[in-house]
Amino acid sequence: MALASRVTTHCRPRCLATSRLVSNYCSKNLIQYQSNQQRQFSHNSSPKTIQTLAATDAHNGSKNSESASKLRYLETLPTSDLISYLFIGLATTNRATLNLVVKLFPYIPMPLIKTFVSKIYCGGDTAGETVVTGKKLAARGINNMMLSFTLEDAEGTKNLDINHVVGETIKSIDSILIPHTESVFANIVANGGIINQAPAAYIALKPSALVANPADVMRNWQNPEFKPQWDNLVGNLSKICQHIYKRNAELAAKYPDRTAPALVAVVDAEKFELQQAVYDLQRTLFKKFNPLDKPACVVGTVQMYLKQSYDIIVNEKKLGQEQGYKVGLKLVRGAYIHSEPDRGVIHDTKSDTDVNYNRGIKYSIEDLFSGKDATIDHLVIASHNRDSMLNATDLLEKYGKASDLKYRITLAQLLGMADDITYDLITNHNVTNIIKYVPWGPPLETKDYLRRRLEENGDAVRNDNGLPLVKGVLSAIFKRLFK
Repeated sequence: MALASRVTTHCRPRCLATSRLVSNYCSKNLIQYQSNQQRQFSHNSSPKTIQTLAATDAHNGSKNSESASKLRYLETLPTSDLISYLFIGLATTNRATLNLVVKLFPYIPMPLIKTFVSKIYCGGDTAGETVVTGKKLAARGINNMMLSFTLEDAEGTKNLDINHVVGETIKSIDSILIPHTESVFANIVANGGIINQAPAAYIALKPSALVANPADVMRNWQNPEFKPQWDNLVGNLSKICQHIYKRNAELAAKYPDRTAPALVAVVDAEKFELQQAVYDLQRTLFKKFNPLDKPACVVGTVQMYLKQSYDIIVNEKKLGQEQGYKVGLKLVRGAYIHSEPDRGVIHDTKSDTDVNYNRGIKYSIEDLFSGKDATIDHLVIASHNRDSMLNATDLLEKYGKASDLKYRITLAQLLGMADDITYDLITNHNVTNIIKYVPWGPPLETKDYLRRRLEENGDAVRNDNGLPLVKGVLSAIFKRLFK
């Protein structure tokens, strides 16, 4: 499989990265002209130069194909979604416009945000609305979700009702994820598939939403004075994971042909100074809920833009082997590049991060398929980078063609982002192991989520501003009106 040569921005899936949906749309003729000029020049050039020009032509062809794929995806959307993307494109036309939108965002009335933005990036305000979102995703071939109840308080300023967060998270497993997953099972089997083809359903657990004063607790996780608070955090996550463990046992008895877990808990990452505590928290949950005789149902997150990340993966495997438990991993590039004060912990270049990310994917997949000595038992590859997604798909084809273990590997992206890549993977590469991260919950909290995505991921418009998206949306609308 030829990999697309375009590389996306540095860090985890980014909100408003949809501006990439039609990038290079207007430059097709210019690219062709440049290629022709290069060919005219090449007969006087050295073999090395000719090879370079040939690679450039291949790159441009790949970009043209990618652009066409993006336009095809836009043409599949309902008009109401196209109007939302038009609004998003206008809001991200350039850096100045984006900065203005970020500043004004807290003052924009919630009905406007729900009309133009929330329905693209959020699952809904209620469990019922989120169930509908799941059905819409399934109709597109995205057969499961990573659900996140969007309440968090990393700085301890919101006075969250922690028991409410734990309770709503557990309720969402029973009222959203399990019914949705069982309907997917039934649909796949009814259409001649096998039950293992359905990706697992995931529940995302944010440590900063599951204990009071989370920053202080996680900074001082080894301090005896904070042991009661730390134990409370471990206890809250354990309560949710125990519920998943119990429900998995029930679903395994109901669907004995399924070898992958039906439900998986995912411990989300925090910023670097808190993440060291999260690693310890993940290991505690691995020991409790990932025994050697069952599929892993707890996954921990590793941020691959951190220089320590590859060593963390290797160490997690080593600890699992030594202490007798399975390891589950979610690999992301990273979420806190804009807010990380210690730049020394982050890879020096985006290229370094890309290499490290793909290296982590390869190491994890090879271990998962290594046989009886495997320690890594579940892998979520969370990325909006086309190359990484195709690379993972190739590795799965290489190692997992005849093995049910491939059903323990899932590709993931944020709801509303990289949808053109998702569309391409499903339509052109027959990918079935793909999910979307679906935040849901109270409107004000989802509004905060959307604003953070703007603030953290605004660099998505540095290389590809919103004008191509605007042009692509208008093209799709005009085709619909005048065909």
